[in-house]
Amino acid sequence: MDSPEDCEHRPSAAAVATLTAVSGVLVAGTIVGWWTGRGLGPLFALDLVAGALSWALTPLTLWRPVTATAVLTALAAVSPAATPPATIGAVQVARRRRFPVGIAAAVGGIAAHAIQGLWRPNGGVSYGWWLVLITVGYGALLGWGAWAQAREALIRSLRERARRAEAEQGRRVAEARMLERRKIAREMHDVLAHRLSLLATFAGAMEYRPDSSPEQLSRAAGVVRSGVHQALEELREVISLLRDDAPEDGDGARPQPVLTDVPRLVEESRAAGTEVQLRDTVAEAAEAPPAVARTAYRVVQEGLTNARKHAAGQPVRVALRGGPGEGLEIDVRNGLSPRPPAPGRSGGAGLVGLTERVHLAGGRLDHQEAGGEFRLHALIPWPS
Repeated sequence: MDSPEDCEHRPSAAAVATLTAVSGVLVAGTIVGWWTGRGLGPLFALDLVAGALSWALTPLTLWRPVTATAVLTALAAVSPAATPPATIGAVQVARRRRFPVGIAAAVGGIAAHAIQGLWRPNGGVSYGWWLVLITVGYGALLGWGAWAQAREALIRSLRERARRAEAEQGRRVAEARMLERRKIAREMHDVLAHRLSLLATFAGAMEYRPDSSPEQLSRAAGVVRSGVHQALEELREVISLLRDDAPEDGDGARPQPVLTDVPRLVEESRAAGTEVQLRDTVAEAAEAPPAVARTAYRVVQEGLTNARKHAAGQPVRVALRGGPGEGLEIDVRNGLSPRPPAPGRSGGAGLVGLTERVHLAGGRLDHQEAGGEFRLHALIPWPS
């Protein structure tokens, strides 16, 4: 039986016209070849009717191959004029139906022509050879149709695979863009949060101490101006470093801060009025791998920034120890502010990004409040 897909199959107008034209030529050639040299009789009228009917039914093999081929096969049993359309239908069944259905159509065609050969024998070939030729012909048509079906299935499979590959590529590009955005956001937070918290400290001093001497106000304003300029420069460098086409040490861009820059970071916090104690017992700090050195710097930077934002005026203790082969341990502690945090303050997004950064470096980051202190503790592998 025909499947529901046949109702939805819409062949092109060119395919219908071509098939109809080919069928008409073959039907006409068969009738002419059969009756040339023979006297016309009642069977001639039968062939004309069967040929015209089979020719008209041929286009239906594109929509309903099984049903149309069954009718054409029945016509082939009574008239050789229906043989070309019947074989065209057998090819369509072999191309568009499962192989057992194609075999059934071929067997039906062979049986119909065996009946045709019994009562309308071909004078040039014996009945036995006639059946052999018909069987070979239908076998060839069945093989051709099966090969065409397999080729079309392969083409569809390749197209589907290409579509999926394109969709997968689009998904990977979207994920890469998202990862790049997260990377840029993390770097911008690490750089700007520290710098802007320093500026906020100096700006707050200017706001709450308007009675300061002109020299002190001028110095504070100079620090703010310098800090804004540095923040803009660092932002430009971060964006430049994160571009795919920009080398890490490109022209005009300073290298990213590393472990040996921690003392300078601590001095900046001290200059802003934060009491910071630094204990650095790291061996061969200058030889630390870039990923380890940058991650360690960002951990200390985030600890100092959080202390300034959430526990202003509380002392901070920074401890670094370790070395090649034993890993790097970073511990940043500060006393908790006696005042509750103001509404709308940072919700810890910086710690989330920092945790991801440390994990990417193969390490572990913990933070907790205990004993009246906030502790930020990181362990980062350092290969020997």
